[in-house]
Amino acid sequence: MLHERRRHAVLRRSLLLVGTVLFLVPFYLLLRGAFSTEADLTSATWHWLPPTWEWGNLAAVFDNRTVPLGRALLNSTLIAVSQTVGVLVLSGMAGYGLARIPYRWSNVVFWLITVTLLIPAAVTFVPSFVLVSSLGWISTLRGLIVPGLFQALATFLFRQFFLSFPREIEEAAALDGLSWWGIFWRVVVPNSGGFAAAIGTVTFIGSWNAFLWPLVIGRTPESWTVQVALSTYLTAQTSQVSLLFMAALVAILPLLLMFLLLQRWIVQGVERTGISD
Repeated sequence: MLHERRRHAVLRRSLLLVGTVLFLVPFYLLLRGAFSTEADLTSATWHWLPPTWEWGNLAAVFDNRTVPLGRALLNSTLIAVSQTVGVLVLSGMAGYGLARIPYRWSNVVFWLITVTLLIPAAVTFVPSFVLVSSLGWISTLRGLIVPGLFQALATFLFRQFFLSFPREIEEAAALDGLSWWGIFWRVVVPNSGGFAAAIGTVTFIGSWNAFLWPLVIGRTPESWTVQVALSTYLTAQTSQVSLLFMAALVAILPLLLMFLLLQRWIVQGVERTGISD
């Protein structure tokens, strides 16, 4: 029996090791390509490490006037942060209202929001573009930010989470004279940090990695996001693979930093969603 347990432990560790290596391979290729020259990347001979470490690639991606990577990083940061805050606030309030505040049409509103999850994004893309265009928001941060301030999926998840929130805490707050508004902001929100961090992280990553909507709305280089800027390194006329690798490495650093800082909260939030039940 002891021998069998040891064998299972070795097998689990081996599988974890293999999974870890496979997970790190893309990051290795990204680092290798970011510090390689164009000649080394296109060479027929494979090298595990760059034969010539091209440290100038980092300066080159920021000095390139045709691709304003610095401005694109700033735009992506503003958009991702604004949409994350908007989703947490608006979807959080909507989810709490649907879960706790009794009113006649709450179930109807909830099901209407849920039904929108069944509508493909391609169906609403053109009407959304026409609306943003009619408002004069093309090539502006408003056109990139406002359509993503509310998410039906986040509202659904918040509602399901608040349904399992202990009612005793809210009832005690109500006895102390707090209104629904006060209960939400002073009691519920401070005790929902892990779940909010999980939703916020997913929202931030989705907003940061968005490509099609920023590509259509951001017509000028001043309104490009980092994903649109990355796409300009590979065109029908030019191919700058080494700069693309370096720019991609710079682009993923904020996501890695955020994940490292919030990983404990993310795990707690996923555990409290009840998805594994």
